[in-house]
Amino acid sequence: MQLFVESRGKIKGAYFPLEMNMPEDATLGMLKNGIAHLVPGLPIARQRLTDAQKKPLVGDEKRLMDLGIENNARLAVKDLGPQISWRTVFIVEYAGPLLIHPIIYYLAPLLWAHFGYQFDKSLVQQLVLVLVVLHFVKREMESVFVHRFSNATMPAFNIVKNSGHYWLLSGVLLAGGVYSPSLGAQAVQGSIRDNVVYMGACLLLWVVAELGNLQSHIILMNLRPKGTRVRQIPRGALFELVSCPNYFFESLAWLAITLMTLSLSALIFLVVSTVQMTLWAIKKHKNYRREFAEQYPRQRKIMFPFVF
Repeated sequence: MQLFVESRGKIKGAYFPLEMNMPEDATLGMLKNGIAHLVPGLPIARQRLTDAQKKPLVGDEKRLMDLGIENNARLAVKDLGPQISWRTVFIVEYAGPLLIHPIIYYLAPLLWAHFGYQFDKSLVQQLVLVLVVLHFVKREMESVFVHRFSNATMPAFNIVKNSGHYWLLSGVLLAGGVYSPSLGAQAVQGSIRDNVVYMGACLLLWVVAELGNLQSHIILMNLRPKGTRVRQIPRGALFELVSCPNYFFESLAWLAITLMTLSLSALIFLVVSTVQMTLWAIKKHKNYRREFAEQYPRQRKIMFPFVF
């Protein structure tokens, strides 16, 4: 099979078009390897291949003929630029709040003292610190030992955008609001946030949510054998009701923090993160239905059981 690969945009180190002679049963991955061999500065992770109709070619394990590529086809390759692994991105994202919360927690009394505010730490502030740290330690451990990614890398610059959500919203915004005098021991005394039963109920909700989230991630991990990109229909637990229970439980955990603190900063983060996760869930739900068609359970909602 003879193919011609044009360049989309500037790609240094080769003269285009590339003339590629591939076996009849060649896969997309084999083609990418061939391009990487001819253009050393364009490794597989940086390649984005499209056909003559500018349709992206995906699935390195798929045969070119199964992707509709015929003899003498003309393809195009684009350099996606420097890449970084998704696992690294996740680790960096979650490291932000993991460091920011303890720093602001311990420095807050000193900072507020300069403005004439003296306060002692309340039970709710101490509890939130522990829960937030545990949440992001869990996320770091999942990133290393549980998550399996469909794509190995992403554009390196995107790490700044992706980290902003966690470092600024769940880090600076949430910590700055929760560890302020408005939730100090004197401010919450006699309120519901000083009630042990109420706090215990919020804590129980948080624990259930975190365990449900972990269970969902483990189910997803077991669907994809290590080192593969196999996709299967997730089943069991809350997957029988919704396509993305991991997002549902994540939002439930932050709801518990919001109820615990009754803080505006916690509410802002809850709303922003839930909206973002809902958008991700809608996209994944559509992908499931498109990929598995009639095999995918029709009764499943997107993210919120029995509702949406």
